[in-house]
Amino acid sequence: MPTHRAPRSRNRTLVAGAAAVAAVAIIVGAVALVGRPRSASQLQSAPSTPPSGTLAASTADPVVSATPSAVTAEPTAPAAPPDPTAATSAKKGVSTWELSGLATALSDVGASWYWNWAVSPTPGAGDSAEFVPMIWGPDSVTSDNLDRAQRNGTVLLGFNEPDFANQSNISVEQALDLWPRLQATGMRLGSPAPAVGGADPGGWLDRFLSGAAQRGYRVDFIALHWYGSDFSAAAVGHLRGYLQAVWDRYHLPIWLTEFALIRWGSSGAVYPSDAEQAAFITGTTEMLEGLSFVERYAWFALPTSDGRDGTGLYRDGATPTAAGIAYRGAGG
Repeated sequence: MPTHRAPRSRNRTLVAGAAAVAAVAIIVGAVALVGRPRSASQLQSAPSTPPSGTLAASTADPVVSATPSAVTAEPTAPAAPPDPTAATSAKKGVSTWELSGLATALSDVGASWYWNWAVSPTPGAGDSAEFVPMIWGPDSVTSDNLDRAQRNGTVLLGFNEPDFANQSNISVEQALDLWPRLQATGMRLGSPAPAVGGADPGGWLDRFLSGAAQRGYRVDFIALHWYGSDFSAAAVGHLRGYLQAVWDRYHLPIWLTEFALIRWGSSGAVYPSDAEQAAFITGTTEMLEGLSFVERYAWFALPTSDGRDGTGLYRDGATPTAAGIAYRGAGG
């Protein structure tokens, strides 16, 4: 998401139910993420029913700053202190921007990796979690950024929500023309992450992967975003159906690099109750841990913003939200 989040300022219109994934995504109005070049675009929920490797073949880092607008969820009381030890998993990660006590929060939640829509680690992140760099958009494809990505990680994420005008907004042809420069880093390479429609025949991702195969380019795994507008227990199945559809179509490993429950509308973002968000986290992470074709997943996002919990896991390094407490248990 972030452009602003800084790279993400999300103004998304969530389409629930049958439309395939938004990011996964629908972040309303403008979620500005500190330091990342993402604008919080319109996220769309995945289809409620599923359809059905390795694909062979300068701009400064964005800053992420998340500032959700018009949140209608009621404030909640501070969450209870977490248990002493978080569950850990090689799959479990988070997206993040700067946060007071970031290193403590990353360790406390048990994240094994994180990303921030940029090519350099977030200040104060510490070394408990692996950093995964991203080339956010076409202006980020510079020698300096590619060199920094190589210095800071071994895996590289491709363009951020190229199918959204308020995100990286890249045509399939432009993305394909730039891809050899990303491939030349020699890093393990994730696809551009579409906001929606990852399993759609003729969709952005479908055309990109077809073009990459025709040109003999390498794509090692698929990156996806997904935001659900259905706050019921059915949301877990909606997400699973979307992931299954993408796997059935391409048979490439999947990284779910953004996911959460948010309902976007003309008046702003609406979040589920603490209990609904926590139940979704518990159900989805158990499901994601059990899917062999899902290599990694990352919640959106580690910090809260604008004094509201939203989908954030930590208010500061020592204060988890209800969602944060639930995510600490993921992967056990």
